[in-house]
Amino acid sequence: MEYHRLHRLGPWAWWRPLVGVVCLLGAFVLVVPVVVLVVFTVGIAVSGADVSSTVERMLDTDRVTPLALAYLNVAIAGLIPVTWLLMRALHGLKPRWLASVAPRIRWGWLAACFGLAIVSLLMTVVVSALVPAQAEGTQISGSVNDFTRTTRDFLLIIVLLTPLQAAGEEYVFRGYLTQAFGGLVRSPWLAVLGPAVLFALAHGAQDPPIFVDRLAFGIVAGLLVVLTGGLEAGIAMHVLNNFLAFGVALAFGEMATVLNPTAASWWNLPVTLTQSLSFLALTLLVARATGLRTRSEPAELEASGPRV
Repeated sequence: MEYHRLHRLGPWAWWRPLVGVVCLLGAFVLVVPVVVLVVFTVGIAVSGADVSSTVERMLDTDRVTPLALAYLNVAIAGLIPVTWLLMRALHGLKPRWLASVAPRIRWGWLAACFGLAIVSLLMTVVVSALVPAQAEGTQISGSVNDFTRTTRDFLLIIVLLTPLQAAGEEYVFRGYLTQAFGGLVRSPWLAVLGPAVLFALAHGAQDPPIFVDRLAFGIVAGLLVVLTGGLEAGIAMHVLNNFLAFGVALAFGEMATVLNPTAASWWNLPVTLTQSLSFLALTLLVARATGLRTRSEPAELEASGPRV
């Protein structure tokens, strides 16, 4: 069975994915951010800092601090256990079926995907230096920012927590939502396009070039999960994409320009499409050359079926 059809392994009814999407939206907007905020607030109080002013600065996305970036990353990563809970409680399936058709994270394949993502990243850097008039905060040009204590703190947050944030978005959009849409119809296109549109909309108000850019990223990531049978390629691409965006902003601009891009430019598309399309091509070539399994084996399906 293909990845996007895996919800059909459990007790199936048309309303189950719809309820799951509503629950996931509630967790995304209300539950997880509030729970994480409470945890951070307790930590701030224990540290002895002024709770009111620190929390206010942490929630200010116009002047992003390392603590604010940490909060955002943890809040998004906190959605991973929500998807696991929905798989178990609503669909009667083990959470590992969200990872891949194996069913598990295929660590060797994930490592290979990170290597391919680095190659695509280098191509992106070259194209980024050649095209004009990109959005503010995405250009690799100008003077380099001073390295300060804040820079160090941002680096630690990016290295330690950004991979979890990227994985959280992949588990939500390319994991649970792909299987939710894929369970409704056999064609994989709804499973790819539906989550891609929601992924772009989830980033809030944005100019047309930014929306199209994120939509294109979501479509390519959706194709990766369907064609490779798991989240590994999408996670690798997403992590490296965020490393590049945050790294450029940290070195040449401001962190707020990444979280709240305003100076939109259609010249961003050649840059991001270079990364995503080259990574898609490389990944599919290597997957085919290595014989990567993209469907579940009959024995695994039988073992994971609901008990009568």
